[in-house]
Amino acid sequence: MSYLEVTWTDPATHAKGYLVIDRLVRGVSSGGLRMRAGCTLDEVRGLAAGMTAKEALNYDPDARYVPLGGAKGGIDFDPYDPRAEDVLTNYLYAMSPYVERFWTMGEDLGLRQSTIDRVIEKIGLRSSIQAVYPLLDDEEKARQRLADAFQVTVDGVGLDELVGGYGVAQAALTGIEHLGLTGATAFVQGFGSMGGATARYLAQNGVKVVGLADVHGVVANPRGLDVETLLLSRDQHGGIDRTRLREQDEQLDGERWLDVEADVLVPAATSYAINAGNAHRVRAKLVVEAANMPVTEEAEAEIDALVIPDVVANSATNSWWWWTLFGDVEATAESAFDKIATTMRRLTKGVVDQPSPRAAALRIAAEASEEIARRF
Repeated sequence: MSYLEVTWTDPATHAKGYLVIDRLVRGVSSGGLRMRAGCTLDEVRGLAAGMTAKEALNYDPDARYVPLGGAKGGIDFDPYDPRAEDVLTNYLYAMSPYVERFWTMGEDLGLRQSTIDRVIEKIGLRSSIQAVYPLLDDEEKARQRLADAFQVTVDGVGLDELVGGYGVAQAALTGIEHLGLTGATAFVQGFGSMGGATARYLAQNGVKVVGLADVHGVVANPRGLDVETLLLSRDQHGGIDRTRLREQDEQLDGERWLDVEADVLVPAATSYAINAGNAHRVRAKLVVEAANMPVTEEAEAEIDALVIPDVVANSATNSWWWWTLFGDVEATAESAFDKIATTMRRLTKGVVDQPSPRAAALRIAAEASEEIARRF
């Protein structure tokens, strides 16, 4: 049962918005804010519970960072609509008492951190994560460290846009090694921050990325796509610039994203993307959940593949913020990537040989939550 649930209606557009705080630890929760047409309270509730597990999985009793509780926000509105920022502004203004004291939040599906930061400043708040500041030993030094980290770029892309996908790639590589896949190929659905970075680091580690999907459709090439060129030319919503495709690259309708044959499938876009209606089309041997809740329970029971759950695979973005803020990593790409690789491989190895990796992950999270509760 959730600790707190709030439903909001935008006075201008009548769009619905939701906030669910699943759990508080030391009075604070953590979880992003998404915007998509069709977002529901049930969806946000499930995402908040997943955040509680994600936080707990990264518990290290020797670290400065102590995992927070889980929370999530959601707005039922099209992020491409020209009124989207106004709706976001109205939502965050209404939720500002929670952002001030209880809910640390950042970008999720349909929203960029830069947009959230701009709105946060407009409505007079200090930061989207200001609720955690009272837990810091040295707030000024911690905030400067995180600000410095957000200025770091790696080969033309901001570090903050890479850490999550780098973690997904590490989870995928661990799964590939576990299954003994040689010459592995991958398809990534979604080419935003999470999907784009996942594709980059899979390709850099010798995995041939044979297909990508964005909101406009699918691009594919069985010989492998030029991921780096497409990554550096995508638009702010993760749209692929079709003018940068090579002659041998193929364009397909968006509905055909499960038709591209690949060993590894990375759903990195919407929730419920793989469901009872399309699970029979999944042919991959390994599914790595880069998005939140992309595979429904019914679909997971049907597909014949190893599924690395979202609470493990995509937890690096959230953890990197806190590792940096609390001082467990420095404001450098090297420090961040080293910590993420070590942590993600350990977490993934701990679940892939279990009958149900998802159940194993939730069990580990529950045990960590109990220890955190005893300490605090």
